[in-house]
Amino acid sequence: MSRFHMHVAVGDLQRSIHFYSALFGAEPTVIKDDYVKWSLEDPRINFAISSRSRKTGLDHVGIQTESGAELAALQTRLEAADIAGAPQADAACCYARSDKYWSVDPEGIAWEAFHTLDSIPTFNEGQEKVRAGTAREAGLGQDPADKSCCITPEITASGCC
Repeated sequence: MSRFHMHVAVGDLQRSIHFYSALFGAEPTVIKDDYVKWSLEDPRINFAISSRSRKTGLDHVGIQTESGAELAALQTRLEAADIAGAPQADAACCYARSDKYWSVDPEGIAWEAFHTLDSIPTFNEGQEKVRAGTAREAGLGQDPADKSCCITPEITASGCC
């Protein structure tokens, strides 16, 4: 079973923790100095906030799969519908290592389909420069000065990538 994912960039992490803990009626499952996550069963969502981005607000939404096969099936569905995307294998993102497939909806919202492989001890494992270079090579829009959680596709009116 998949889990809906949403990531919001926030200006004040502590105020946001207070708000979302009250909203969800639950304490976070992961707390770092710059990143917090609630992995909820009701509603079934992986909801994350971080204070690393220069821009606040909705960062991206997504689907967290429980297996690599489920991720591959989701990617296949999108490709069969002629929806452009960009795969990322073994990506260090936030405090996790994941395989991913990025796409962008018609309104320009970045969608991250991913299967988490493992947790990592430091934010992005210091991969900002490598990730930014990889993003440019893959045609993804990532400002090297932005230390946000994930590489998101360049958003254009015609779609992704």
